[in-house]
Amino acid sequence: MCGRFAMHLRERQEIRDRTGYDIDVGEWIEEDQFVPRYNIAPRTRAPVIRRRRDALTDNRVQDEAATISSTDALSLTSEFVLHSMKWGLVPHWSKHEDKTLNTTNARSENLIEGGGMWASLKGKRRCAVVCEGYYEWLTKGKEKLPHFTKHKDGRLMLLAGLYDCVLLEGETQPLWTFTIVTTAANKDFQWLHDRQPVILSTQSELKTWLDTTSQSWTKELSRMVQPYNNPAAPLECYQVPKEVGKVGTESPTFIQPVSQRKDGIEAMFSKQKSKSSQIKNSPTKRKRSSTPPPAPTVKSETMDSEDDVDGPGPSTPKKVKTSQQRTQKSPQKGSRVSPGKTTKPSSNKGQITSFFAKSM
Repeated sequence: MCGRFAMHLRERQEIRDRTGYDIDVGEWIEEDQFVPRYNIAPRTRAPVIRRRRDALTDNRVQDEAATISSTDALSLTSEFVLHSMKWGLVPHWSKHEDKTLNTTNARSENLIEGGGMWASLKGKRRCAVVCEGYYEWLTKGKEKLPHFTKHKDGRLMLLAGLYDCVLLEGETQPLWTFTIVTTAANKDFQWLHDRQPVILSTQSELKTWLDTTSQSWTKELSRMVQPYNNPAAPLECYQVPKEVGKVGTESPTFIQPVSQRKDGIEAMFSKQKSKSSQIKNSPTKRKRSSTPPPAPTVKSETMDSEDDVDGPGPSTPKKVKTSQQRTQKSPQKGSRVSPGKTTKPSSNKGQITSFFAKSM
């Protein structure tokens, strides 16, 4: 199935250029009704491409003639038009919009077999839904992880669709709606979901799908709605932020791999790598020795880093006196105190002996 897609482009020329097809698209009907979004959900409007005369030759939609008559005369000669339509097809026989009716997708199998609500539309009301790519959710246990699929070369994706127009009771303007045709997922995407939209990946497929002059469904159309198979136009799919699952949320990051986000997996490993590098390159603390430290003439704060030795100029280390050479001079305040007891100089022994000798 296809329940969400992205289309944030607004300029008509950019849309034409990024489709990658040489297709003559004239004006954009109801352009002001489209709001560019990274998270287009059902019941919102999106641009579709359709043949112009599909509507002009239909008695039920004569109002469109008035809509396009005010546009530039040159644009009226184009074969195709962009049209902002509401996603979720409302059949032309409807009196009211039934919001309980799920018509966001139309199964290709039902189009091929015939009958059903699509029978009156598949021959004369075909369109191409313009988008940057579509979202699908991977079910992993109790968790659902959104993934985004798009053309690897970055061009816009054109999805096969059907559309209809109806004038509902109490309304003065016709309502244009569309549905996206889906098919079985090909072998490369079965891990994600068992369905995927029908993608029109070549200019020939696009023109064949939009050509409704015969007003009928053909065998060639049946071949087109099979699982995607075009090695010349590969697709890419990757996990995206979970926030896209909430209707109404918007962010450019929704179409970016979650691994490349600042708070994504790639960023996490990058931070860990950087932290590991800092630890590796950082100065190591000197190991404490069980032997007494140097004489208490050193500074009160010892260096924690070997890199700190490289100061303005090398300092000559003072020699450390042995226990027999140490004087009775007390260490300076704040200096490092030896953990072991110091032995008094041997000269004191002589003084004590002399004292007892005199006493005797």
